[in-house]
Amino acid sequence: MQKTLKAPVHLKGVGLHSGAPATLVVRPAAVNHGIVFRRTDIRVGDATIPAIWSAVNRTPLCTLLENASGASVSTVEHLMAALAGCGIHNALIEIDGPEVPILDGSSAPFVRAFLETGLQVQSAPIHAIEILRPVEVTAGGATARLEPSRVMEIAFEIDFADKAIGTQTKHLTMENGTFVRELCDCRTFCRQADVDAMQAQGLALGGVAGENAVVFDGDDVVSPGGLRRSDEPVRHKMLDALGDLALAGGPVLGLYTGTRSGHNLTNTLLREVFSDPANYRVVHCSAAQAARLPGAGVHLAEIPQVA
Repeated sequence: MQKTLKAPVHLKGVGLHSGAPATLVVRPAAVNHGIVFRRTDIRVGDATIPAIWSAVNRTPLCTLLENASGASVSTVEHLMAALAGCGIHNALIEIDGPEVPILDGSSAPFVRAFLETGLQVQSAPIHAIEILRPVEVTAGGATARLEPSRVMEIAFEIDFADKAIGTQTKHLTMENGTFVRELCDCRTFCRQADVDAMQAQGLALGGVAGENAVVFDGDDVVSPGGLRRSDEPVRHKMLDALGDLALAGGPVLGLYTGTRSGHNLTNTLLREVFSDPANYRVVHCSAAQAARLPGAGVHLAEIPQVA
């Protein structure tokens, strides 16, 4: 069955790239409402922005959603991953600024707030996107692929020149709380040179190493406290992938494989999937299928203590 929150969740912080403060309220919503953002600071025009793949305005640094009137909200991927990982299908997200707060750079603060508030089971089946045949897109040496699987799986490979990152690979079946246990605490990461370049361009204004991002510089982890997990970077890329795949409009039943891929390529992959009805079908999940989705059976104690 579909799920929503039992009560509104309030969070506040600053945007990683804009530095703009924002207050976020995630409210319960009716069955089949889906995930929808509403900019409460916009008084003229349509301020409602659906969290769907076709509303993505592809940018290099994050996932940005924009409606036909030009209203937008950026850096939605960690929040979307938390919603998907907790099995929340219906929510109205009110935000009074242009960017979702980065918080600690992971999905854990969202997950904790959702599970502390509690989830409400609704009387409607879950609609999932079943992948029927392999679909792959490439760009600049990066690849993103979806292929059939009876459950959601994510496999990822990254390869960085910085020795502190290097080559990392991981493959997880995203069922029964795997996201909460294995991925939700893993923070966004970048290189010190990238931080310097972005700040020189007026970006990454809300980023503080050690508070909301892991910063690498060659052989070193610059951020105080180091890594939460030895392979935190590849795990965070998997977190991002789940958040971007959540824009499919329902849980994806398929194996996603990313090789050095990012937000833009994952969105390109979804566009390719939905360009041909032979690639997918929408299914009403049986009780057995629903029990193996990412948010099935999650509970607060599964959040890693480090987060």
